[in-house]
Amino acid sequence: MASNLPLLLLGFCYVGLAESQLKLFDLRASNLPSNLLGTTDGYVKVFCGATTLGTTSIRPDNANPWWKEEFSYFKAQENEVLRLEVYDSDVIFDDLLGVCQRQLKMGTHEHDCYLDKGGTLHYTYTIG
Repeated sequence: MASNLPLLLLGFCYVGLAESQLKLFDLRASNLPSNLLGTTDGYVKVFCGATTLGTTSIRPDNANPWWKEEFSYFKAQENEVLRLEVYDSDVIFDDLLGVCQRQLKMGTHEHDCYLDKGGTLHYTYTIG
């Protein structure tokens, strides 16, 4: 009698690679740094793995911006990397304030990320 072990292992591998919906929301920052041109004009670029999910609007002259945008991705996988890049929009060159990266875990999670050039990015995501 043949063993069902290979089919069972294949089933477990498939479950581990199952795609889920990612929803990223409640993006806000606090204490973003000022520069010679004034208060930060912040925005965020959002990535899941190698996929670009989009960019928030620019919040001019606001050290504590709150973005209303929500991002969804239907092909997200647990343990994939969620990457958020926070920028200060300027006329010539946008300054990168910091990058937040986190491996996705099932469920709903709230996180704070401390930015390299000062300030904190707060966000919530759900995957399931």
